[in-house]
Amino acid sequence: MQPGLSFEQAPPISVPFRFFLTAPLFGMAAGLLLLWQGPAALASRWTGVALALTHLIAVGFMLQAMCGAMMQMLPVAAGANIWQPQRVTHLTHAGLTIGTLLLLAGFLSEQALFFRIAVPFMTVSLGAFALIVLVALFRTPAKGPTIIALRIAVFGLIVTISLGATLASAFGWQLALPLTEITHVHAAWGLGGWSLLLVAGVGYLVVPMFQLTPPYPQWFTRSFSVALFFLLAAWSITWLPLQRPDALQVALGSAAALLAVVFAVVTLRLQMQRRRKVTEPTLLFWRLAMACLVAAAAGVILQQLKPGEGEDYAGTPFLLGVLLMVGVFMPVISGMLYKIMPFLNWLHLQKIGKPGLVVPNMRQMIPEARMMMQFRLHLAALALLLAAVPLPLLVYPGALALIASCAWLEWNLVEATRNYARFSRELEERLAQEQVEPSPRPPSLGRG
Repeated sequence: MQPGLSFEQAPPISVPFRFFLTAPLFGMAAGLLLLWQGPAALASRWTGVALALTHLIAVGFMLQAMCGAMMQMLPVAAGANIWQPQRVTHLTHAGLTIGTLLLLAGFLSEQALFFRIAVPFMTVSLGAFALIVLVALFRTPAKGPTIIALRIAVFGLIVTISLGATLASAFGWQLALPLTEITHVHAAWGLGGWSLLLVAGVGYLVVPMFQLTPPYPQWFTRSFSVALFFLLAAWSITWLPLQRPDALQVALGSAAALLAVVFAVVTLRLQMQRRRKVTEPTLLFWRLAMACLVAAAAGVILQQLKPGEGEDYAGTPFLLGVLLMVGVFMPVISGMLYKIMPFLNWLHLQKIGKPGLVVPNMRQMIPEARMMMQFRLHLAALALLLAAVPLPLLVYPGALALIASCAWLEWNLVEATRNYARFSRELEERLAQEQVEPSPRPPSLGRG
């Protein structure tokens, strides 16, 4: 049984909006930090500045938006009811926001106290979120590739949280642990085992539904999530000997990267077959993300095949990081937010109205021209940050473009929220007027 849309199960609109409106603020903070540090941010992936930038985007922007999407999508699209969604939202959002700020302070100041405080905040809030969501996914009667992908993705989130808590504990309490090896595995699960699998699971539904494409082929949806999970698990085990990459590790890592390429190619091919031949901003965001995913996967494979080359060149990890986070996940999230928020507005306005009352459509929530402007800003930010690897001074305009893109996204989401409040108020006023106005008297039949 495939998961169907169950609109009556939707949580209050404030549940996902809380996460969605917070995410771009962390993207702006990443741009400000990059503007402040300039070319020094490209010096090494192991500096406090580089780690702070990574977590501002991966945790502050990506994870905020993904948690909000999960809180909304699971009850509606997967039939998985979240226990106490508003309480879970308060706990997760507060812990995630405060924990991200504590990590930022810890990386920039190199003070162990911030990591000691961040560990319980992040572990309790995100751990509770992941476990509650996982229980809901296993209790739902719905089946199909989307459910499987989401279950595996949440398990990947649990692995990512566990490894992240281990690293933060090592920073906070000076534990003697193989930090480099754990960091590699932590990053792989965070970007591949959680983020990419979640994008795929959500994409199985939203790409055909919103972009009017054919469904993803069954041969792909049945195998992609499971194959990527086992490849990542086997690749992670090869790090246990704590030695240089061997042939098995290279083969497993390259195979996982090739799977990502297959997902990108299949998605792009489906978009070419869409029924509505209109190039809208959300489609451009997805196309940009899939193209960057192919480029990033190719870079990962080259790095696997020639691990010694590029290790001394600090720009290599920065290049891959920009491709993956700024090129893949930020555009996908932006594109999905531009569909999810107007759809949620329309859905909740339907609940306020009644037959005969016209509810504003999704296109009235965020003007398409404003979405396109943000796409151009983000494209400029991506191009400038990639070009900053050979030309470091371009990091300054790249940071400004990233700030502008995230600020524009935030303003668009705020406008969607304000439009929902305005339209709901207008509908309630019209309903109140209909209740107080006397019903029209029937026409007189006159005398025969």
